Amino acid sequence: MDSTYLFLQHYWWFLISLLAALLVFLLFVQGGQSLLFCLGKSDLQKRMLLNSTGRKWEFTFTTLVTFGGAFFASFPLFYSTSFGGAYWLWMLILFCFIIQAVSYEFQARKGNLLGRKTYQVFLLINGIIGPILLGVAIATFFNGADFIVNKNQITDVSMPVISIWNNPLHGLEALGNVWNLALGLAVFFLARVLALLYFINNIDDEVLDKKFHKVLIPNTLLFLVFFLAFVIRLMFIEGFALNPENGEIYMQPYKYFHNLVEMPVVLAVFLLGVVLVLFGIGKTILSYRFGKGIWFAGTGTVLTVLALLLLAGYNNTAYYPSVADLQSSLTIYNSSSSPFTLKVMSYVSLLVPVVLAYIFYAWRSIDKKKIDETDLEENSHAY
Repeated sequence: MDSTYLFLQHYWWFLISLLAALLVFLLFVQGGQSLLFCLGKSDLQKRMLLNSTGRKWEFTFTTLVTFGGAFFASFPLFYSTSFGGAYWLWMLILFCFIIQAVSYEFQARKGNLLGRKTYQVFLLINGIIGPILLGVAIATFFNGADFIVNKNQITDVSMPVISIWNNPLHGLEALGNVWNLALGLAVFFLARVLALLYFINNIDDEVLDKKFHKVLIPNTLLFLVFFLAFVIRLMFIEGFALNPENGEIYMQPYKYFHNLVEMPVVLAVFLLGVVLVLFGIGKTILSYRFGKGIWFAGTGTVLTVLALLLLAGYNNTAYYPSVADLQSSLTIYNSSSSPFTLKVMSYVSLLVPVVLAYIFYAWRSIDKKKIDETDLEENSHAY
């Protein structure tokens, strides 16, 4: 295979993994919504929480859409297989984010038919179900999904469909796998932890600040339980390996552990990410005045998730395994776009640093002042 094409396939899997990692970090918005009724006992407190996360929900939604679009363009066979087959799972995820957008835009408008509290319940639903379902979807990259790929089927005039889902649940069966749920719950509690760290950094209220620190410890412990359970098991299970000589998929013992050992850069990124997450949380717990934990833990989250997804796609690994037919498993080689498409898209991707710089600028402008009671009264765009 052409070396340039190989580079582009690896390059685009890196970008997809980076987008997914950024999305997991930005789920602190959902984490904050899940804590709305737990932390906010008065209307003023709830408004502070909602305005803290509400000014960032567009970043999360945009990243989710960009993630899906980039996957479609760079690895279209995954898009048609997963989004077209496991559509109930993805439709639920999309529905959660739609009701989030509607809730933020309409809850504070005068004369809305459903009332403010109904929209807040919608945000709570998004805050709980959204991260869990996204975590479950990511877990299928390691635990597999129930599909069959037959590229010869495209010539069948009566049913020109390459990928076929092998059960009528169309993605919902992933919720029946305890290890998929373990990662889903790990993502959920991580989102809550990141939200608490962000609230500490972003909200100026002494009463709420005490609640943030109080709730941070149990949510951290629950996150560690589910995350460590998933990662430790991942190091010991058989993985879906690719034989580069003949394209055959086979089960290799300790595959993901071998991937870590054989890719020392990825191992270093993973360990650095874990250390940063633990430092951001630990420093915040031990030092009451420390308010920058979100930036350490957030950076660590991006690095950790990036490393995990590189384990799933690099080093001759099937990133979307099929439990129905092993040879139908998707790799970055058999599911990518053409060399021309990947090359053109790579030129477009050079604009990513410009977009990131704009996001950084917008973020700083929004957060240049902590949220307090006065800010809510003076800001005409407050939720």
